[in-house]
Amino acid sequence: MKKIATIIIALIICVIAALFIEKTTDTISPTNDGTTTSDVRVHIIDVGQGDGIWIDTGNENIVIDAGNKGQGKTMIAYLEQHGVKELDAIISTHPDADHVGGLADVINHFPVKAVYAPRVTHTTQAYKEFLEAVKKQQLSIKVAKQGVTINSTAAGVNMTFIGPTKDYAKNDLNDWSAVLELTHGQKKFLLTGDAETPAEKDMLAAGVVEAVDVLKVSHHGANEASTSDYLTAVKPQYAVISVGEGNRYNHPTASALERLKASGAKILRTDEHGSIVFTSNGKSIAVEEER
Repeated sequence: MKKIATIIIALIICVIAALFIEKTTDTISPTNDGTTTSDVRVHIIDVGQGDGIWIDTGNENIVIDAGNKGQGKTMIAYLEQHGVKELDAIISTHPDADHVGGLADVINHFPVKAVYAPRVTHTTQAYKEFLEAVKKQQLSIKVAKQGVTINSTAAGVNMTFIGPTKDYAKNDLNDWSAVLELTHGQKKFLLTGDAETPAEKDMLAAGVVEAVDVLKVSHHGANEASTSDYLTAVKPQYAVISVGEGNRYNHPTASALERLKASGAKILRTDEHGSIVFTSNGKSIAVEEER
């Protein structure tokens, strides 16, 4: 039995290695001049206890995570309701099930042009299904890490990963989170996955953290994230928490909420407001809450 288990694990590792293509020069500079011609919308979709995000640049559709396994259908229904027929990019922030679980359904449903993920693996069924879906579409995984840029043809739009800044221990999946900064004209969004204190400190040390207008709060408002130092640098106008009602982790925690309130941010939560849409015209941001 041990020999069979060893063979299975080895096969999974081979599949993962084949899907990942490391490109140290995979930083594609946007071809716009900083002006904006259309709105950009960032949808924080209510997927319960997990993350599910859709960026609509006007020219591209990009999905970041898709909640737990059953929430893939929620993401698909939401995207189809808004007329989405294909995805320019999918980002898996890290292999935790409440982020990667629904991505296989999404990838199997829509044509996808590119997939990004940090170079960290897992042996869970959810992660295995994600890899199988990527392979089925004959795609490779582009490594998400600090400095890698996602190209956009939308005017005034820049998307750059500011994390992870380094490799972490394999049992520390949260700090591997792909952290994406989206700039539209004068407005900025920071989408953080589950990056915790060590990753936040490393991003601060790397000098890649700057003030933003909208912060997708890391790790659903856990104690281990959204440190005071990080929030002082980020200075968010809005802090949005993707979290499930009555979740067993007691997210968001009282201490995290206190730090967010002290930062001066307006706090929005999917467990209270449902899906939340931020619309940027490059100079100002409007907010629409489902409830």
